[in-house]
Amino acid sequence: MISRRSFTRAVAVSAVATSLPAVTATTATATAGNTSLGRIKHVRAGVLDIAYAEFGPRTGQAVVLLHGWPYDAHSYVDVAPLLAAEGYRVLVPFLRGYGETAFRSPDAVRNGQQSAVALDVIAFMDALRIEAAVLGGFDWGARTVGVVAALWPRRCKAIVSVSGYLVTNLKRNLEPLPPAAERGWWYQYYFATERGVLGYRRDRHAFNKLIWREASPRWDFDDATYDRSAASFENPDHVDIVIHNYRWRLGLAPGEPRYDRYERELAAAPAIAVPAITIGSDFDGAAADGSSYRDKFTGRYDHRVFDGIGHNVPQEAPVPFAQAVVDADHL
Repeated sequence: MISRRSFTRAVAVSAVATSLPAVTATTATATAGNTSLGRIKHVRAGVLDIAYAEFGPRTGQAVVLLHGWPYDAHSYVDVAPLLAAEGYRVLVPFLRGYGETAFRSPDAVRNGQQSAVALDVIAFMDALRIEAAVLGGFDWGARTVGVVAALWPRRCKAIVSVSGYLVTNLKRNLEPLPPAAERGWWYQYYFATERGVLGYRRDRHAFNKLIWREASPRWDFDDATYDRSAASFENPDHVDIVIHNYRWRLGLAPGEPRYDRYERELAAAPAIAVPAITIGSDFDGAAADGSSYRDKFTGRYDHRVFDGIGHNVPQEAPVPFAQAVVDADHL
């Protein structure tokens, strides 16, 4: 349980509940406090030089926290100190195409497919000699957590996944959704056009700020909060990675053959057997109750709903997200 003492040490807020199975937008706003990830470290890992933030004792249970699009490691700027105060070693990498993370070879394919990103995490853990970690994530991060848990379960002590089971099935992705649901993914179709690539390349700062507001309409973030993350979008590979990710999901761009065997396994929608806590929020709409993916988690399991919270769950609701990580570790 996240204690009052730990929370005060971590984010200097005078009063907060110690156990939050649900959270309101008002509560989430009151818990934010940190603005810096501290010194950014680097490690060579697979095809990347990965930039990452680290918190807590090196001897603590490792926790790896993964961000999504269009966000960055600052999504965990309040979560990480909370977990560090509980004794965890918390590692928050910038995904490929974000921040200072860079490809080691100029000839590397700027590939955003799910198995490539998951193997980045495996390489990151290998480079830091971490055998098994508690993994947490949302958006691209949740998808990556799910892929790692499904294909390399021994590397996961437990997971926390916002929006549940997000492993991509390319064949299923070709099936149209109801019109109202399709409208919510407008940016994917925009990215499928060359006009969209040009527009995103020219004005991704304003574009991604619009996504933040649409995905989290009740989150009253300020310009400084957004700008800290927006700096990560200036990565020279960012646009290429984002465009490939969304085009690949729609079958409009090929993946790399080296990842074919992993994608074949993922196409079967493998169940996740490691201990897991899933989180639903307002962003998930009717799927927030988790019933649509409950059968994909076959190990020890809990599901939580954060009412009044949008898509960037760890930054909007850091205390209950951190509590979910601690609880998942003890399932």
